[in-house]
Amino acid sequence: MNHVDVPECESILQQILRLTVDMSAPQNERCINMYDVRLRDSYSSCGMNWPPDLTYVTPYLRRADVVSALHVGPDKVTGWSECSGPVSASFRAQNSIPAVQLLPNLLESGIPIVLFSGAEDLICNHVGTEELINNMVWSGGKGFEVSPNTWAPRHDWTFEGEAAGIYQQARNLTYILFYNSSHMVPFDYPRRTRDMLDRFMGVDIGSIGGTPIDSKIDGNKAGPQTSVGGHPNSTIAEEQEAEKLQDAKWAAYYRSGEVALVVVIIAAAAWFWYVYRERVKMKGYQGIWQGPNVVMDGVRDMVSGAGRLASFSFQGGRNGKRDLEAADFDEAELESLDEEEEAGPPGKNGRGSAGQTRHDMDGLVSDSDEDEGDVGRTKR
Repeated sequence: MNHVDVPECESILQQILRLTVDMSAPQNERCINMYDVRLRDSYSSCGMNWPPDLTYVTPYLRRADVVSALHVGPDKVTGWSECSGPVSASFRAQNSIPAVQLLPNLLESGIPIVLFSGAEDLICNHVGTEELINNMVWSGGKGFEVSPNTWAPRHDWTFEGEAAGIYQQARNLTYILFYNSSHMVPFDYPRRTRDMLDRFMGVDIGSIGGTPIDSKIDGNKAGPQTSVGGHPNSTIAEEQEAEKLQDAKWAAYYRSGEVALVVVIIAAAAWFWYVYRERVKMKGYQGIWQGPNVVMDGVRDMVSGAGRLASFSFQGGRNGKRDLEAADFDEAELESLDEEEEAGPPGKNGRGSAGQTRHDMDGLVSDSDEDEGDVGRTKR
């Protein structure tokens, strides 16, 4: 068998589809879906109307900008269709080598290959894929034989806690059966398909900052850590990265606010300290310096006046306490105060030391008061 198109195989498929026809059923349920045996379709489409997304995919792939972006030749005027006769005819080329002869040489050259099937697919069913592998001979063995009459084990694959399928490997070939999946495995399980491809290509998501997915083979996370939803190129990862960036921005704003607050507090403290020092400097009257002699004379006069005031305040009376501003005294007391002053240390003028000048305290005793006292004594 040196070609890819086998008419006998095509006729078997058509016979199966005809046996499933039920013309009494509703229009869209008269034939089994060749891509998913769990579904039915109208006759004679038998799955050609599936998946439902074709309603949107067909006009999209026919848009001029999409056609140009895909570099489709301008001579292709028919537009994209789900199944194309010319494309199908190209696969029927009589000189095209079938996969059962092509794959062994590729595997022996060291190129790893993965084959997968959906368990609910009819047109490319998993039984046919497994028979293809079992009849291939490469690298000294047939199919998944690891030694004569010993086959590579099938490993249970679980994805996020659910049974996802089986893995089988030998001599650069990996086979994966997807449970509960149709011909369109990526349509049914896009995340599981991504996990399969990441694992097959050896993408270690843990080494580039992604979040590994819960994908296990025989209960163990064998091989590289895959991500599916956590890969840096995934939508979820982009959303998480945007959220981290937003959090970082707010953290920067908070830090800037804290720094600004500290600066304001320091500036306010410095201002208040400056104002306080200025007020302390300006508090009270600062006398004019007149030399040491004047200061000493002033000190002696203050001591002398204070002594006379104390003597006056504590002399007899009604209660021994006098209020000078309230005139709580009589003239006799003032006369006695003058007599005591006159009896002081003798000088040239009999009134104290030479050149000594009498000083009053708050204007209580003045020259005019002294003259009045002398007149009073003359009258008496």
